Amino acid sequence: MSQVSEQKIETVASTVDLLKRYEVIAAADLNKVTSGMLQDTRKSLRGQLEVRCVKNTLMRISMEKAEKRGTVEFMKTVAGPNVFLFTNGNPFKLAMTLEKNKVKVFAKAGDKALTDLVISAGNSGLSPGPLIGKFGILGVKTRIESGNIWVAQDTVVARKGDVITADLADLLMRLGVRAAEMGLSIKAAYERGVVIQGSDLLLDIPGYRDRLAQAYGTAFQVALKAAYITSKTTPTLLSMAAQNAIRVAVEAGYVTKETAAELIAKANAQAQSLKAKVDAAKPAQ
Repeated sequence: MSQVSEQKIETVASTVDLLKRYEVIAAADLNKVTSGMLQDTRKSLRGQLEVRCVKNTLMRISMEKAEKRGTVEFMKTVAGPNVFLFTNGNPFKLAMTLEKNKVKVFAKAGDKALTDLVISAGNSGLSPGPLIGKFGILGVKTRIESGNIWVAQDTVVARKGDVITADLADLLMRLGVRAAEMGLSIKAAYERGVVIQGSDLLLDIPGYRDRLAQAYGTAFQVALKAAYITSKTTPTLLSMAAQNAIRVAVEAGYVTKETAAELIAKANAQAQSLKAKVDAAKPAQ
């Protein structure tokens, strides 16, 4: 018991030291990660963070000793087995880096579908037999052709968030569909007393980029309509002003080197129109 207590004391002391050196603590779920993946994460992010497997009770004690406000809220959010990541970097960037490093694996019974799962129409490549029953249980219409099971039409067998059954997991594996991911997922991050949920750390960068581009385009058009002069709008406003001036000059018949060609073309068109009307009014010979 004394040895165990000594180990705990050393763990708390080293954790307190990390808490004093790093502003961000992220708790990642250990359920979907192997020891090899953990080692790879340590290597790939060396110099950016430190990784420690600490029991939640000892982490709570360490945070309290380090006088971290919001400890109770953070520890409630990260219940279950965790690996703790200590960094002074951006927690959002860390979460998205870990998300990119995940690998696709075959789903197991009890996993949740990451997206809607669809079994596509066509030759499944599977031989008929007991598997026919599994297709039927999942509501997938099939037929036997050329000694293989053919799927009659695309069929959704699970919606995003649904629990994957044993039958579905087995069938997806036989079809070669990797419907699960393995890697570190951040449950929550702690930064200077603020607790950020893991789902809030994963930003839709392309979506944000599209919305910013749309907002920029709308603001630019509003600025042009209001003739609001900035370094961005000035070239377009000058071009618009020049075009408007030319149109006014053409309507007024004011001859310049910019309007001469258009005025001649306009006069020629009017002359041709007048000639056509005169010819139409002449009595037939």
